Amino acid sequence: MDIAAVNVLSYEDFVEVFGNVVEKCPLIPAAVWSCRPFVSVKAFEAAINEFIDALPESGKEGILRCHPDLAGRDLKSGTLTRESLEEQAVAGMDALSSSEAARMARLNEEYKKRFGFPFVICARMNEKAAILQQLSERCQNERIVERARGIEEVKKICRLRIHTLLLSDRTFKL
Repeated sequence: MDIAAVNVLSYEDFVEVFGNVVEKCPLIPAAVWSCRPFVSVKAFEAAINEFIDALPESGKEGILRCHPDLAGRDLKSGTLTRESLEEQAVAGMDALSSSEAARMARLNEEYKKRFGFPFVICARMNEKAAILQQLSERCQNERIVERARGIEEVKKICRLRIHTLLLSDRTFKL
């Protein structure tokens, strides 16, 4: 699917296709649909990023709270979104040793207790060792730093999800 095809999608189809480019936040593509026509994929991504950047801090934290813990309860119970499941598997989050899983669970809890939202990192751009290291290091940051860092990671995830959708046959089954 190219940007011309994106631009002619009905509102309903647009939200169906792009509704989870930001985890569990279909409101974002629903709002961005009104910005069409997009001159390029980069312009589409920029519209999403501008929407996110314009949110108050509570809205940004809300976006972060929509993300699951890495290697957490949702992975174990099979309730992750298809996208999150694929991303966590690529990073090896579904294949942690028992000691890695225990460390991940402890650090996830520490992070959420400190910041009030889960740790977000673009799993597709990292491996499990790097994710564990980042989680440990980022637990030491200030809340304002982590909120901004988490949102930047959300944008990376969104960009990769958009590109995956545009290169996928899934979008043509509307």
